[in-house]
Amino acid sequence: MKILNIVGARPNFVKIAPIMEAYKAYPDIEPILVHTGQHYDKKMSDSFFETLGIPDPDVHLGIGSGSHAAQTAAIMVAFEPIVLEHKPDALLVVGDVNSTVACSLVATKLHVPVIHVEAGLRSHDRGMPEEVNRIVTDAISSMLFCTEESGVDNLRKEGVPDEKIFFTGNVMIDTLVKQQKKLGGLTTLEDLGVQAGGYGLLTLHRPSNVDDPEVFARILDALEVIQQDLPLLFPMHPRTRNNMQAGRFGERIQKMTNLRLLDPLDYLGFLHLMSASKVVLTDSGGIQEETTYLKVPCITIRENTERPITCEIGSNQLVGTQTERILEAYQHVHQGTLRAPQVPPLWDGRAAERIVAAIHGALSSPA
Repeated sequence: MKILNIVGARPNFVKIAPIMEAYKAYPDIEPILVHTGQHYDKKMSDSFFETLGIPDPDVHLGIGSGSHAAQTAAIMVAFEPIVLEHKPDALLVVGDVNSTVACSLVATKLHVPVIHVEAGLRSHDRGMPEEVNRIVTDAISSMLFCTEESGVDNLRKEGVPDEKIFFTGNVMIDTLVKQQKKLGGLTTLEDLGVQAGGYGLLTLHRPSNVDDPEVFARILDALEVIQQDLPLLFPMHPRTRNNMQAGRFGERIQKMTNLRLLDPLDYLGFLHLMSASKVVLTDSGGIQEETTYLKVPCITIRENTERPITCEIGSNQLVGTQTERILEAYQHVHQGTLRAPQVPPLWDGRAAERIVAAIHGALSSPA
């Protein structure tokens, strides 16, 4: 059984790592790892592969950045010969990036079954590129693996038959569980001069937040207040840094003496900071899940989330971008008035095992 496995951006690395490990239990599966190069910083990419124990890619397309249309088209053109050469039994894609939808389209048109890990998540906001990628990929997938029950419900509402849907848990949590054991030997907090529970962690990268000056200003209004009470560590996404330097916000941010700007961190360094922080403020999807597993309070600066379980039983507060709502959520953290969070079902570090077992069973069965 030959399975092509696609990664393209850093969130994909975290999700593919436990799947590549789980394949080892099945000698009759030949996994081929394809890196599209959608996001490619050699230092960061090599760090993720080494830390997470991912084998070197068998194929590297080297696509690079570009507009959504240009990047998706370039991946499709480069990937089609790979499918024709390897003639795989299936294609496995993870998440919701452009590489996911581009490779799924190519495979489907060449009659190769598509397996989507992290299927069914919906923000119900088609203004998000990721939402379009999720919907299209799910519509053409043969096996759909869901991280939470909302994914199962969404797929059923969209007419996906039950035999294609599998509720298996969250592979990103598999990686977190495995890597968490390494945190005791790290000096990340000491190196930054902070103590566990004595700081907040901030990430912002979504265009809807950092490209719109009015929205960004509202968020900064809240951060200005919070950083007076609690030091905030801010590993900056390149998009955010570029906008800050190009816009009128650079000088304002520099005056926030308790908002510390950091370069992007590797996986373990960031996980260490996240696990020991008093609160995380973010617009990321995956961080909502990781903080829920860690039971660290999370304030999500977005109008919607495709991961509702993190708000329903986890540690996440979805607050939008209005200054007052961000500050109100912070007060809940500061005053300790949040309910006790729970870890969602099947977020137990064994999702990849369940996924690969199901794939092996399906590909082994006679048609």
